[in-house]
Amino acid sequence: MEQSPYAVKKSIYEVKLWEGDKPLLSSLNIELTERCNNKCIHCYINLPKDDKEAQKKEMTGKEIKKILKEAALLGCMQIMFTGGEPLLREDFDELYIFTRKLGIKVFIFTNATLIDEKRAELFSKIPPGEKIEITIYGMKKRSYEAVTRNPGSFESAMKGVNLLLQKKVPFVVKGAILPQNKEEIEEFEEWAKTIPWMDKPPGYAMFFDLRGRRDKQKDLIKKVRLSPQEGLDIITRKRKEYIKEMKEFCGKFMKPSGDKIFSCGAGTGGGTVDSYGKFQLCMLLRHPDTVYDLKKGSLKDGIENFFVKIREIKATNSDYLNRCGKCFLKGLCEQCPGKSWSEHGSLDTPVEYLCEIAHKQAEFLGLLEEGEKAWEVVEWKERLDRLTGKEKSDNSTLAVL
Repeated sequence: MEQSPYAVKKSIYEVKLWEGDKPLLSSLNIELTERCNNKCIHCYINLPKDDKEAQKKEMTGKEIKKILKEAALLGCMQIMFTGGEPLLREDFDELYIFTRKLGIKVFIFTNATLIDEKRAELFSKIPPGEKIEITIYGMKKRSYEAVTRNPGSFESAMKGVNLLLQKKVPFVVKGAILPQNKEEIEEFEEWAKTIPWMDKPPGYAMFFDLRGRRDKQKDLIKKVRLSPQEGLDIITRKRKEYIKEMKEFCGKFMKPSGDKIFSCGAGTGGGTVDSYGKFQLCMLLRHPDTVYDLKKGSLKDGIENFFVKIREIKATNSDYLNRCGKCFLKGLCEQCPGKSWSEHGSLDTPVEYLCEIAHKQAEFLGLLEEGEKAWEVVEWKERLDRLTGKEKSDNSTLAVL
């Protein structure tokens, strides 16, 4: 093809998409609905699909489009449509096309049961720009529907997957490990290898979050959570790969947090808009004091002003300060304000389940002896150095000198 004298064609990887500062909003999650056609036993957000009250309170298509327009003006390059089940909204196709016309990539989290011929054709003609992400709840009808509690959902999901394959629409799959399907992991991973766009093994959810709205169903989730030891056995199946990955991870992210409760990037360059127009730092954090009403404000104000103030909140709970604040396992532990809120209704109460999971991993990695509490360890830096190999490297350097 002859090169134009007026334009130079380059790969996107050779070009800076912006000069100077990054855009204020790089990505945005939008929960189109909290309703879902499945009734998964482990899910933290799945109102009944025919919940009329919830449907009445949901943002209108016009309100969502307004948010999408502002997101585009703020430099947003990726929108994630999630739920609930996002495809359950009657205007999903319209919102999807609208977003793509804005030049924004669409990341879709779905159970695939509502992907029919027409929708697969839509994704084929107007590609999302990102791989669709599908959660699979079991490799057999019995195990799958024991999780979803929705007769016929297994066949519907497999039909949706096959339609995407036929139309060559890129997607990946992930799993949710529960007592009902944990014996099918190897079968699931072998099947996942047959999907053309799976460039790495599927990810898993297993240490499930409780209900973000803190309703009674949280007790059901607790019953199907794997024990910390069961979870450890699963994530360390490939021992060498796990240890190699964790050596690098621990070298970067392990240290006490003090009175700081936000150690993640929640609310910086992004956030989540819930089904009713509330702007949250992340999907899980629904504490009423930490959500911003977009019907009275803007994404820009939410990120520049409101989120900044929320991220400055410090821990005051003495239990948190004496344990989490002094614990060097912060990188391993998923303790955060969102999880504290869903478990306890506060922002800085330690989540015992997460603490146990982190300690199990630390024992496996040799960072702790059985029964030790990480917040009581004084020489934690030396232990990390031994794990990551830094101690050996430092000694070698001294020997050379």
